[in-house]
Amino acid sequence: MNVAKSGYRVFSANSSAACTELAKKITDLCKMTFYSLYIETRVDVKESVRGQTIFIIQTIPRDVNTAIMELLIMAYALKTSCAKNIIGVIPYFPYSKQCKMRKRGSIVCKLLASMLAKAGLTHIITMDLHQKEIQGFFSFPVDNLRASPFLIQYIQEEIPDYRNAIIVAKSPAAAKRAQSYAERLRLGLAVIHGEAQCAESDMADGRHSPPCVRNTTGHTGLELPIMMAKEKPPITVVGDVGGRIAIIVDDIIDDVGDFVAAAEILKERGAYKIYIMATHGLLSADAPRLIEESAIDVVVVTNTVPHEVQKLQCPKIKTVDVSMILAEAIRRIHNGESMAYLFRNITVDD
Repeated sequence: MNVAKSGYRVFSANSSAACTELAKKITDLCKMTFYSLYIETRVDVKESVRGQTIFIIQTIPRDVNTAIMELLIMAYALKTSCAKNIIGVIPYFPYSKQCKMRKRGSIVCKLLASMLAKAGLTHIITMDLHQKEIQGFFSFPVDNLRASPFLIQYIQEEIPDYRNAIIVAKSPAAAKRAQSYAERLRLGLAVIHGEAQCAESDMADGRHSPPCVRNTTGHTGLELPIMMAKEKPPITVVGDVGGRIAIIVDDIIDDVGDFVAAAEILKERGAYKIYIMATHGLLSADAPRLIEESAIDVVVVTNTVPHEVQKLQCPKIKTVDVSMILAEAIRRIHNGESMAYLFRNITVDD
């Protein structure tokens, strides 16, 4: 495709080889070339981008903050070069788990959204945000694509006798996503109830901190009702998994402790094979070793996050390519076509 006539270009960040590889797959599908802005101490845009629509492809490797700064610098360099639209293609949006107020912490996801807008981005394409409400943090459009069609296709084509499978939510919070998969695959649904949710614990957010001692003779305060403490029930599996293939679905697999514990419970309840299906395979720390030593048979993730090193450490990890939907999103945005086609048969809860 002639770049000068088309009026748009695809730039690849140079944070990792995986980013360049994903950019090449996308541009091959779009039948055009991609460009790189190599960032060291400064960035110079060698060719004119005035009045053009620019797509910046940036995956997020382990060095998250370097990748974020690289994206910000690239966007600002293109903005000052008079690019018409600067669209970030960020398959995994970093800090997406930090989208709620916990303890006395900050909502880092909102901060990052503001930084991207200030740097010059006018639109982003991402995939499976941790919470759909994150889109409200942005002052520009966000296209939150879904990886579920690719993962469902993997289940249908790569899992023998998948009709004997059951979709499992590893916690009640993941039940809606699991239900969406179960309905499209015409399979049963099971939910693991009673799993410890330390990140959401009410006991750690400061509500039980002792009040400051004040010498006052004023009003002593109102008598509020006593707040009943939560009691975690014993872990149970709601649904029959005996003699079935258990498929646990989620959006992110990072710290695999919860998944390993869920797999052990499912094995005890009679599941003879256990799959994990997740969009973003962060797999930090010693996650590959824990997966290799666990009852999990296969972990399937997409290539939204680089994980080549983890795959070398653990043969159980498999990758599904989602570059096709990213390329189609770029093509539709450039041509001014509707994005609704990419969300057909996909529910809000997916």
